[in-house]
Amino acid sequence: MKQNKYGILYSLPLTVWLAIFFILPMLIVLVYAFLKKGLYGGVELEFTLRSFAIFKDRVFLIVLGRTILMSLLITFFTVVFAIPTAYFIARSEHRQEYLFLIIIPFWTNFLIRIYSWVAILGNNGLVNGLLIKSGIIKEPLQLLYNMAAVIVISVYTDLPFAILPLYAVIEKFDFTLMEAARDLGMTNGQAFFKVFLPNIKAGIITAVLFTFIPSLGSYAVPRLVGGTGSIMLGNLIAQHLLTTRNWPLASVISGGLIVVTGITIWLMLRLAKKARAIQEVQVSADE
Repeated sequence: MKQNKYGILYSLPLTVWLAIFFILPMLIVLVYAFLKKGLYGGVELEFTLRSFAIFKDRVFLIVLGRTILMSLLITFFTVVFAIPTAYFIARSEHRQEYLFLIIIPFWTNFLIRIYSWVAILGNNGLVNGLLIKSGIIKEPLQLLYNMAAVIVISVYTDLPFAILPLYAVIEKFDFTLMEAARDLGMTNGQAFFKVFLPNIKAGIITAVLFTFIPSLGSYAVPRLVGGTGSIMLGNLIAQHLLTTRNWPLASVISGGLIVVTGITIWLMLRLAKKARAIQEVQVSADE
């Protein structure tokens, strides 16, 4: 009983912190969704469901579909690039140096990293300059202000968040299992997909969560390097907060984003639990 009391006391500051800076703002957002828009912004204390009509709006549904599609593509490419990178680092003798290189981007301001891509992909940027000088093209290619630019730059910014949890899992992986699989007749590809990937499923799920959820609410990357056809939910929320001053509508969209995020986390946790259960059964069978 005494240990339980100490545990409660130790966790109390964290619980209070989460309640004040996480749960309370979320509740405020949800309450605002059911209130009337103020004349000059803000809200009026009058219950209404008018803002929920946004879910029937064709433009909103297009933006919602685009956001989910782009988030899925960003997550897919990020994880596909992160797995071999984490594998290489875990197997390298210079893993500390490589991890240091992965962490270095965190030392640079996020906006500076995005603007550096503008200098690379812009009409007068490095890529177009090299292509024009080499005679491959005569006019600059439109490499910015489209969905492809948002996906490429988002993958770049999200890669460290995917590589680190994958590296943590891969480093603990018993690579003799791969050798045993090859000795039993599997090809390298079969050993990779049937032995390696299932055993690092926990790291893959974490990488997906760390990539997909931030992508859903992405604002800066679509705002700076995406065109009008690359607007995502984060930009729509900002527009209703700052331009139209329709806080209830912004709260409704934010609430929908919270629901989608919650469903994603629930599904990933279910998958992680199932993966752990399968792994425990396999370990018991081996013993």
